[in-house]
Amino acid sequence: MNFRDLVRLLGDGEYRSGEELGERLGVSRTAIWKQLKKLEGLGVTLEAVRGRGYRVSPPIELLDGSEIVGKLPHAARRRLARLFVEMQLDSTNSFLLNRFSQGAGHAEVCFAEQQTSGRGRRGRRWETPLGGGLTFSLGWRFDSPAAHLQGLSLSVGVVIAQALASQGVDIELKWPNDLLLRRGDGELAKLGGVLIELQGDAEGPCEVVIGIGLNVLCAPKLEGGKGLPSGCLGEVNRGLSRNAVAAVLIEHLTAMLERFGSEGFEPWRSRWNQLHALSGCAVNVTLGEGGYLATALDVDSNGNLRVREGDTIRTLAGGEITLRPLSD
Repeated sequence: MNFRDLVRLLGDGEYRSGEELGERLGVSRTAIWKQLKKLEGLGVTLEAVRGRGYRVSPPIELLDGSEIVGKLPHAARRRLARLFVEMQLDSTNSFLLNRFSQGAGHAEVCFAEQQTSGRGRRGRRWETPLGGGLTFSLGWRFDSPAAHLQGLSLSVGVVIAQALASQGVDIELKWPNDLLLRRGDGELAKLGGVLIELQGDAEGPCEVVIGIGLNVLCAPKLEGGKGLPSGCLGEVNRGLSRNAVAAVLIEHLTAMLERFGSEGFEPWRSRWNQLHALSGCAVNVTLGEGGYLATALDVDSNGNLRVREGDTIRTLAGGEITLRPLSD
């Protein structure tokens, strides 16, 4: 029995009996019951009504590779080498890093409905509810030296914002790689983030895997983290299709990556500064065990954030630096 087929049957909002599920999937009711327990173990709410059967509530839209590709314009299809849609992986980033080790990986995209070892920045574990978000990675090979890829994660943030604006959702960005939603009361909530892993020669070529976690209909758990509350795109547009969002993200990201190798971060710098959620705000800058209070300014041509501490302008260059608003 294909577990994905069971989720599709239960996720359309209709009640289905154990007998019907067994007949349609060609297995016993005992096998169905075991899979239902597995589904509940993934955090899915399963409704059971005597005489009617089971259903998943709210309904789940599973990712569908054919549907995603079908929504891509011709130019984006040309840029995409291969699309993987997996039910469960340890990590989509690890999957594509392994693809590169096999001589593939470039212009490949991998989505996973569930990650068992997904990770956010600084090794934090990222858990996404089944059907609630998008967890995926995109691989790209650059001929440029690694130093020329500065600002790549910020460019990714800008084009994600552009893609989501086309779906009726406006987001903001927090340096270096957070995607934020500003709620009606002005509160900022974290929608997701970007994790970039790079391998190859310092002088080029370089192989890059861009991992993205995005809360679409519900928020995941980020273990070991403090800071902003979690939010989701569904707070703004409840009718979003995960497959449609997946397609528009692939379209915008691959277009940006084609340009980035030759043009770098500069074409996206101005827009990033416009989307900078903490521009002009008092922030707490943490470096290892120490830190200081400052005012966030803008980013430079390399994607480094400038902050003002008293009368001194400092430049933050990523690494193990955490930036939080004082109200956080």
